[in-house]
Amino acid sequence: MIDIKLIEHLETYLTENRLERFHKVLEGRTKHFTVATEDVYQLHNTSAVIRSCDVFGIQEVSIVEETNTKRIDREIAMGAQKWVDLNRYQSVKECIKDLKKQGYQIVATTPHTDDCELHDFDVTKKSCFFFGRETEGLSEAVLKEADVFMKIPMVGFTESLNISVSAAITLQHVTTKLKKTDIEWRLTEEEKLEKRLDWCKKTIKSYGEIIERYHEKE
Repeated sequence: MIDIKLIEHLETYLTENRLERFHKVLEGRTKHFTVATEDVYQLHNTSAVIRSCDVFGIQEVSIVEETNTKRIDREIAMGAQKWVDLNRYQSVKECIKDLKKQGYQIVATTPHTDDCELHDFDVTKKSCFFFGRETEGLSEAVLKEADVFMKIPMVGFTESLNISVSAAITLQHVTTKLKKTDIEWRLTEEEKLEKRLDWCKKTIKSYGEIIERYHEKE
């Protein structure tokens, strides 16, 4: 059970502008869509995807690192890793299993399959967009488990975009389209409370001391 009084107490340590920003950002957050990256080699690509997720209101990102395990590039992510929840996996099968258990359909972003173009994508379904390895693309494991294959229409000689660019284009389109629907895409009230507490913890430098004093007064 989340202690609402604790959250309200912690929020008194935030500036008015920061508190207003938290509430405004939370209203635009969603778990209706999520993103997964698979064994991305270039560190800045994963970091840039996380940044795009924050910008477009995606609350959770899954990072599969079967062969490439690296820290998030803080300079590229621009602090986005503080506000977006990162779920790390060492197995793509484990990642997909968890996502499907949460009710997500798996969307393989690939230019090689004529299943669905971005502008035709059905935003009503809870979806996880998979973006994969720079040179090889998504693995057979993802392609085999995918429920939908989606591609961004391109008319040039180049067959594919950088994954961080693909993620940004995809998320901008689907979130804009989603917000024009009647779907309940926002976080639940409980999820918002969880994020308010989490963001306070990540923002207030003396968080531990404040918590101790709060519990001593109870």
